[in-house]
Amino acid sequence: MNDAVLYEVRDRVAVITFNRPDRLNAWSPALHEGYFTSLDRAAADPEVRVIVVTGAGRGWCAGADMDVLQGIGDAGGFGDDDSPRAESEAERVEWKHTHAMTIPKPVIAAINGACAGLGFVHALACDIRFAAAGAKFTVAFGRRGLIGEWGMSWTLPRLVGQAVALDLMMSSRIFLAEEAEQLGVVNRVCEPDRLMDETLAYAADLATNVSPMSMAVMKQQVYTHPQMSIDDALSDSIRLMKESVRRPDFKEGVASFVEKRPPNFQPLVG
Repeated sequence: MNDAVLYEVRDRVAVITFNRPDRLNAWSPALHEGYFTSLDRAAADPEVRVIVVTGAGRGWCAGADMDVLQGIGDAGGFGDDDSPRAESEAERVEWKHTHAMTIPKPVIAAINGACAGLGFVHALACDIRFAAAGAKFTVAFGRRGLIGEWGMSWTLPRLVGQAVALDLMMSSRIFLAEEAEQLGVVNRVCEPDRLMDETLAYAADLATNVSPMSMAVMKQQVYTHPQMSIDDALSDSIRLMKESVRRPDFKEGVASFVEKRPPNFQPLVG
C-alpha cells in the first residue's frame, strides 16, 4: 500500500480513497498500483462484502497526470510491450483498467468531484455510481488527440446507447452529475455533504441483506450474458439457478424472510 490510495474497512464495506487531492487525484503509477492492490485486497478478504471508491478533496479522479502524459508524448508513445516508456515498473503490472469489473463483489463509485478521462474510465468500470450534485464529467480524450481508451468504447455505450456515447466521446464536452443521471451514466445524485452517507448506507444494506454469492453471480451474468444469444443466456441462467437453490444461502434467505429476521449469509471465500 502507498499514500496515493487509502484503504479502510467499515462494517464489512471496504472504502478505497484516491489520495492525491492537490492534483485532483490525477492517475499516476503510485495511484495505479495502490488502487488495484486495494481492489485485490478487498476481494480476498471474506469480511468485506461491498467496496466503495471515492476521492480525497475536490475531485474523484481528473484523469491521467499531465506529467505522465507529457512523458509518453516525449517518448514517442508506447513501447513494444504496450506500456508507456515513461512509466515506472510498478505501472507495468498486468492490471487492466477494467479490473473492478472482475472483482466478485459490488464496486460502488462515490464520485465527489471532477471525473475525467482515465478517471471516467474507472468510474464506468465500477458497478454502480453515486455522484455529488454539480460534479463535472468529461471523456476528455478527443481534446487530447486520443481515442476512447481502456475499454470505454465497450462500457459507455452499454450504459447510454451508441448515439449518446458518440456525443460524449466525440465532443469530449463537460457535463454535470445531473445530466449524467439523466443519461444513465450515474445511478443517483446526492447533495455533496450527503454523498458518502448515502453511498455507505446503500453499501451497508447490500452487505447486510444480500447474499455475497448471489451478488457475485449476478455481476458475472450482467457482464457476460449480453454477449450471448438469448437462448444461451437463458440456458446459463437456468444452470446458475439450479446451482443457487442447492447452496446454504437459499435456505437461509427463505428462513430469514419467514422468521422476519436479518439473514446470516455465508461470506464469499476464494
